Amino acid sequence: MKIELNKIPIRKVIEGYKDSAEEGVMAYNGKLDIRPKYQREFVYKEKQRNAVIETIKNSFPLNVMYWMIREDGGYEMLDGQQRTISIGQYVNGDFSLNDRYFHNLTKEEQDKIFDYELMIYFCEGTDKERLDWFRIINTYGEKVNDQEIRNAVYTGPWLSDAKLKFSKSNCAAYRLANDGGQLVSGTPIRQEYLEIALFWINDGQIEDYMAKHQHDQNAEKLWQYFQDVIAWVRKIFINYRREMNSVQWGELYNEFKDKKMSASKLEAEIKELMQDEDVTKKSGIYPYVLTRDEKFLNIRAFTDKQKREAYERQKGKCVKCKKRFDIEEMEADHIKPWHESGKTVAVNCQMLCKQDNRTKSGK
Repeated sequence: MKIELNKIPIRKVIEGYKDSAEEGVMAYNGKLDIRPKYQREFVYKEKQRNAVIETIKNSFPLNVMYWMIREDGGYEMLDGQQRTISIGQYVNGDFSLNDRYFHNLTKEEQDKIFDYELMIYFCEGTDKERLDWFRIINTYGEKVNDQEIRNAVYTGPWLSDAKLKFSKSNCAAYRLANDGGQLVSGTPIRQEYLEIALFWINDGQIEDYMAKHQHDQNAEKLWQYFQDVIAWVRKIFINYRREMNSVQWGELYNEFKDKKMSASKLEAEIKELMQDEDVTKKSGIYPYVLTRDEKFLNIRAFTDKQKREAYERQKGKCVKCKKRFDIEEMEADHIKPWHESGKTVAVNCQMLCKQDNRTKSGK
C-alpha cells in the first residue's frame, strides 16, 4: 500500500460538510466520504467529542487520519471519522463547548480552528489492503467490534439494506423488539441488533450467512425471520419481564416454533419460578420451561457450612458407595431433587464422591 502524508487545514477539510443523519456524511468539497459502507456509525460520547475540540483550540497534536484514494479521484475515510464528524458538528453549530457555540467565538478564535492543520495520510491500495489496514488502525480508541469488521468485508446491496433495518438509531428492528417491553439487548448503531439476528438465523455461523447473501439485493429474508421470532415470543410469553431482554430467543424459536404450547400454563410456571429463591438466574427460566434443562437456572449451590454439616453427619462416607473420602474429594447433592421441590437447605444436602455424583447427574 502506498501512503503519503498531507497537512490540510480544517477549513478545507470541512468545506461542504454535510451530515445526512446516519445515511452518509460528506466533506472536502464533496470529495470525501467520511462514512463509507464499512465504517461504523458516530459513537463518540460528549466527553470524547469535546476533547477533540479542546485539543484543536489548544493547538495540541491530534492523532493522524487516513484517507483512501478512490479510482474516481475522491476519498474514503479509513480512520478519523469520529474526530472529523466532531469537528464538523461543532463548526456547524450542533453543540457548544463551555457554553459557547462556534458562532459565539471571535473571528480570531474561529480562524485558529479553521487554520489548524490535520495530519492526513492518503492511501492507495487494493480492496484487501484497504480492509487489512482498516482492521489494524482500528485496534485502539473506540475499537471496531466483530460485527463492524464483518461489515467491512461483506459490503454490498444486502448489507446496505440490512443496516437500514437493524443498524440505525430507532431502526425498524429496534422499534419492533422494544414495542411492549425490551426483548433484545444492545445498541443498533454498534451493530448489535444485526449481529444477534444473524447469529439466530444461522446457528451462530454469521460469516457464512453474510458470505452467502452478500450480493442479494435486499435483506428481506433476515428481516422477516426477525419479525417471526419477536411475534412468536410475544405470543407464547404473554407477560413481559425485564429479564427477557437477555434471552437468546432465536435459538428457542428455531427449536420450538412448531410445537403447541399453552401460554397461560407457561406463564403460571414462570411466575412460580420467579419466586423460587433457589433459581439464581431468572432470565434462564424462559429457556428452562421449554427445554427442561436445569443448567439455565443456575440453581443455588449449597454453602460450605452446609457441605461440612452433611459431611460430618455422614462421617466422611459417600452415601452411595459407602467409601470414605476427604471433603475436597466430594460434592454436594440434593437428597430430594430440586425439580421435585427439593430445596437447597442443610437437611436436603448429602455428600457424594465425585464419581457417584457425576454418574447420578449424568455429567
